[in-house]
Amino acid sequence: MLLYSLLYLTGYDLPLEQIKQFRQWGSLTPGHPERGLAPGIEITTGPLGQGLGNGVGMAIAEAFLSARFNKPGYRLIDHYTYGIVSDGDLMEGVGSESASLAGHLKLGKLIYLYDNNHITLSASTQLTFTEDCEKRFEAYGWHTQTLDDGNDLDAIDQAIQNAHRETNRPSLIIIRTHLGYGSPNKQDTYEAHGSPLGEEEVKLTKENLGWPPDQSFRVPEEALAHFRKALDFGEFAEEEWNNLYQDYKKEYPHLSAELDRLINDELPDNWDSDFPHFPADHKGGIATRKASEKILDSFQQKLTGLIGGSADLNPSTLTELKDGGNFCYSPEAIGDLQGSADGGWNYAGRNIFFGVREHAMGAIINGLAAHKGLIPFGATFLTFSDYMRPSIRLAALMGLHVIYVFTHDSIGIGEDGPTHQPIEHLASLRAMPGLVVIRPADANETVEAWRYAIKSKDKPVALILTRQNVPIFDRDELASETGLYKGAYVLADSSEEYPQLILMATGSEVALIVEARKTLLKQNIGVRLVSMPSWELFEEQPPEYKDSVFPPAVVARISVEAGASLGWHKYTGSGGENISIDHYGASAPGSVLLTEFGFTVDHIIQKALKLLERNKNG
Repeated sequence: MLLYSLLYLTGYDLPLEQIKQFRQWGSLTPGHPERGLAPGIEITTGPLGQGLGNGVGMAIAEAFLSARFNKPGYRLIDHYTYGIVSDGDLMEGVGSESASLAGHLKLGKLIYLYDNNHITLSASTQLTFTEDCEKRFEAYGWHTQTLDDGNDLDAIDQAIQNAHRETNRPSLIIIRTHLGYGSPNKQDTYEAHGSPLGEEEVKLTKENLGWPPDQSFRVPEEALAHFRKALDFGEFAEEEWNNLYQDYKKEYPHLSAELDRLINDELPDNWDSDFPHFPADHKGGIATRKASEKILDSFQQKLTGLIGGSADLNPSTLTELKDGGNFCYSPEAIGDLQGSADGGWNYAGRNIFFGVREHAMGAIINGLAAHKGLIPFGATFLTFSDYMRPSIRLAALMGLHVIYVFTHDSIGIGEDGPTHQPIEHLASLRAMPGLVVIRPADANETVEAWRYAIKSKDKPVALILTRQNVPIFDRDELASETGLYKGAYVLADSSEEYPQLILMATGSEVALIVEARKTLLKQNIGVRLVSMPSWELFEEQPPEYKDSVFPPAVVARISVEAGASLGWHKYTGSGGENISIDHYGASAPGSVLLTEFGFTVDHIIQKALKLLERNKNG
């Protein structure tokens, strides 16, 4: 409500009538602010700690863009990132991870005001949260200040000015406040946290504060006039910036053209012209994570707004932006450290070292995307996407252009055992509305997956990649990898009008159905192969296309995926079978596990023959 009120008072297109409809159906003022619903809402907040991490991402974006584009006399990108944080934000793990990284990166233009009211949703903080937050944040590398009175505007203004002067540390201003301030019976109680005060208590509070008790939504004219001065100031600041930018364009035409592209989320011409095409290789093949590395190398230097990193897993996820530099505070550039990238040490570096902080990584790349001007990515093992799930959900809810690179995608990773072997993760991610999950079958499908991910501007994309090698298909014998854009496509077909059997698979298991078909054809069984890298893209297709891939008349269907079976029944139907894994894995070589758990050509053939026999007799 504070944010909505300020947006109204300062002249945003959010009328008072919308505030009166707070939390009501169809209003622009939901219970937690939602990005894109009303002007001035920069990020969707609500899950505690996420906004703290988003702000770190925004501060990183400002530091990166200013380092790349600002020139002497032209401070084009020059803003602070402010936020109000609560005890819940400081308690949540994502907040701790994000604050730790912000301090390490010395993000001096990040300023948070901590609403220290000593009350959580259900209790006093004395029950749960008694640590010294000032010392804790000092240990993170933050500049801290403590104020005793949340109504002392002069002291708060001075504290913010002090934070401005602190150029190489983020700032936390700890302000003692009172929840439900002025309420005679509910001030400093958790009853004032998430529930209305009630009509009688509101009246008593107004009387206590010297406010007309019988007037609702009263905004004195002098107060509104004071706040609306922001419009004149904003118009002046915008005109001043536009004039500066016009001069910048004349002096730095190439940089200004690049900045225009980034801010408008446009791709440069021929950005994908050097994408590799991988020749067929039925024996050695290549892991899709390794193919992804080669693809990334082919275009990343053309996309200067591509920025990101992994959760301490670059050698495994293979997501280093080569020669892209290391994002860090310039005066502490310290040369060639183990694990660092070439390209220098400063805020213009495009490789962010998130450390072992998956949850913070997810929240930070959301902030990077929301800031505008960048295409952020984050990488880790698929099983550790669990740490990122709240942030992924918010990216999907906001429709942010975020890319996730999740490698080591099945029991095929082998010896690390069941703690690291994803089982339910694909089903879990696919269940999330607004997220596109793509599990490419070979190197060339991976090319198209990356192309889609870069071009997809209004939704996050998760690329699911193998650790182990998979064959590279001969596309003269099989259908083009561009079928990926439809989510599922016929890879090879029967000579009959309708096949006797449909084998469908994703990722590394597509190679198994390709080999199984060869044997089944020798037995005069007409088999259609379907590669299905993305359920979400398939569901976007018209019914006619879906029926052309999966004809309703063909009920003998088998899905093959080294993950949970949940969801596959929609495509295999009551007459089909699912070769999947609905239990945890084990520690053994990946090839052994795949064999033991039924992901073999022989097992697929056996299942197919039994299914056809069953349907024949059924």
